[in-house]
Amino acid sequence: QVQLAESGGGSVQAGGSLRLSCAVSENTYSTYCLGWFRQAAGKERERVATIDGYSRTDYAESVKGRFTVSRDSAQNRLYVEMKSLKPDDTAMYYCAATGLRRTGGYCYTSPAQFYYWGQGTQVTVSS
Repeated sequence: QVQLAESGGGSVQAGGSLRLSCAVSENTYSTYCLGWFRQAAGKERERVATIDGYSRTDYAESVKGRFTVSRDSAQNRLYVEMKSLKPDDTAMYYCAATGLRRTGGYCYTSPAQFYYWGQGTQVTVSS
């Protein structure tokens, strides 16, 4: 059982930056896909970014060029660096892990394919 715990959320003004961190309970390097998802009030949970065991990354269109996902296998941590934040980025952010992978080892993008989740960390961006 993989356990995850997010940290680093907070309140920032539009244009600001935040770095979220996720502690992962075991070495998931080259085994699991890891991802960041978010859920705004009244909306469905959506994928922000994923990173696979080969450190290949994939981003939602809405965050491309602004967010950067990375993983530290030595520290068992997942990160997302968020820049140029917008009010639309306001949401609860979750890190997640899954052993399921698409052909070629690429990560799925649907939250339904991720079965380990953290408790979430709130990000609020004010205009």
